Amino acid sequence: MSCPEFVVVGHITKDLLPEGGSTVGGTVTYSALTARNLGHRAGILTSAAGDLPVDGLLDGIDLRVIPSPVTSTFENIYLDGTRLQYIRAVARPIGREDYPPAWLGARVIHLGPLAQEISPDFLRLFEHSLVGVTPQGWMRRWDAAGRVYPKEWEGAEEVLSRAEVLIFSEDDVDREVAVIRRYAGLARIMVVTQARRGATVYCRGAHPRHFPAFAAKEVDPTGAGDVFAAAFLLKLAETRDPYVSARFANCAASFSVEKKGVLGIATLEQVRDRLRGRL
Repeated sequence: MSCPEFVVVGHITKDLLPEGGSTVGGTVTYSALTARNLGHRAGILTSAAGDLPVDGLLDGIDLRVIPSPVTSTFENIYLDGTRLQYIRAVARPIGREDYPPAWLGARVIHLGPLAQEISPDFLRLFEHSLVGVTPQGWMRRWDAAGRVYPKEWEGAEEVLSRAEVLIFSEDDVDREVAVIRRYAGLARIMVVTQARRGATVYCRGAHPRHFPAFAAKEVDPTGAGDVFAAAFLLKLAETRDPYVSARFANCAASFSVEKKGVLGIATLEQVRDRLRGRL
């Protein structure tokens, strides 16, 4: 097994649709497809049941699936711009022993837990990669009915002592300014995404900088944060400039909201054209 340039780890999901049925989703899906469409070789490490209907969706992506009795299953309901989320099933955790040794040389690692499936010590595997985390799965709990709520992120100090980049939505912390400030004090580079308002970049030792979103006609916001994260990490690995990377990621994310599901994930050519004002 050769090594992808970009590896994303976390649960692939079944996302239940309002009209019935389901589609494949999750951070790993949106992130890996973004990397592939931007011209990079991507790999996914996940756990799921054997009946997951990918149906060619992940063609060109190295997929390593750890068998699980069930696939993590989510239902998102959007009301007036607010998301109500329910978790209906949770796949088995992903351990350090599951990580393919041949993938240890990946240039970029994206850890994207959705349901506490990755332990903080997972980061001990990576010594020479740029590691970014989208910690929403460490920052959520769910009740007996499956309704998802924010929770305190236990293990943040351990994760952020090793990860180079932290990316999360302001909604992941219920827009609590004190929590955002705390994580900003721990992270080397932190990005807080703010939906239609764009994103704010916090670099250790510098004042926060806000980057407005690109104009887009919103059809489906699901996965936009994951698209942003993958684009940001890849551009940061290329340029080492978090501000250039934030603008690039905002542009990539603007495409993702304009179509249903993964259909809006842009190519590198499309992103470049929009950056130049052509789209």
